[in-house]
Amino acid sequence: MVIGRIVAGAAAAGAVLLFGAAEYFYRKSVSRSDKSFLVGDPDLVSTTSGVRGNHIAASAAWLAERHPEEWTVRADDGITLRASYLKADRQTKRLAVLVHGYSGDGSAMAGYARLYRDKLGFDVLMPDMRGHGRSGGHYIGFGWHDRFDIIAWTREAIERLGADCRIVLHGVSMGGSAVLMASGEALPDQVKCIVSDCAYSSVKDILAYQMRRMYRLPAFPLLPLTSFLTRLRAGYSFGEASALRQTARSDRPILFIHGGNDTFVPTAMVRQLYEAKRQGPKELLIVPDAGHAVSYDTDPEAYAEAVARFTERYI
Repeated sequence: MVIGRIVAGAAAAGAVLLFGAAEYFYRKSVSRSDKSFLVGDPDLVSTTSGVRGNHIAASAAWLAERHPEEWTVRADDGITLRASYLKADRQTKRLAVLVHGYSGDGSAMAGYARLYRDKLGFDVLMPDMRGHGRSGGHYIGFGWHDRFDIIAWTREAIERLGADCRIVLHGVSMGGSAVLMASGEALPDQVKCIVSDCAYSSVKDILAYQMRRMYRLPAFPLLPLTSFLTRLRAGYSFGEASALRQTARSDRPILFIHGGNDTFVPTAMVRQLYEAKRQGPKELLIVPDAGHAVSYDTDPEAYAEAVARFTERYI
């Protein structure tokens, strides 16, 4: 009897600890909250220091000098989303929708905006994803709910720019996965192609990888419990949020880009994504020495050439 009570008490205490840990990981990763824990991450140092830091500062200044126009849309679930829009110097019907990564906002895509606007002659739209920047939302969608937000932005662009506009979706990191997740949906015909830079294969896979990398913990049982909390609070589970499955459904041309030295989102994931795409054209660019989200900074000439050639072919 006593032993039974001890066992039951230990089990209850263990359950409380597990759910407490799941709550911690939800707040850390999914909830809209301070993400300063990423500062100093050894696998992200190259994204925040040295030449990369200078490029970020220069691109931010470039964007501020151009006083972008603010666009607003209402997501399907009522969340207000905001974006920055810049016209090209010359009249065009080509638009690049640039989707940022985890914990950033649309302004983080300023360097890519310079590429598309100043070198390739596109108008550019830089949304703040839900749970980021000026957009509403109390949680981060990891690309899953964002896939419909991206489609909402394309429809808004078509409404404003005309039915004859031609659109490329270009995302980096979480944004790269978001555009792939969008690619498996019924996109407007005006979306002609997609560029996905350093995307993860699925939310479940990247969080399991990060749990091992950052905390030296196995995925089970914390990841399923955190996914359960995410389902209750944010309306999606980690298992359903798969860029792999969505890419397999896509028939739009996709250019996959990844750093060959990416240890934050392992390079192996882009090979899985590339192989998953069996419908429509696809291309792959591996930038050999690049870490996470710095392929453009590591080899700007090769990156710009690949994007220019790809977009020229399909837009």
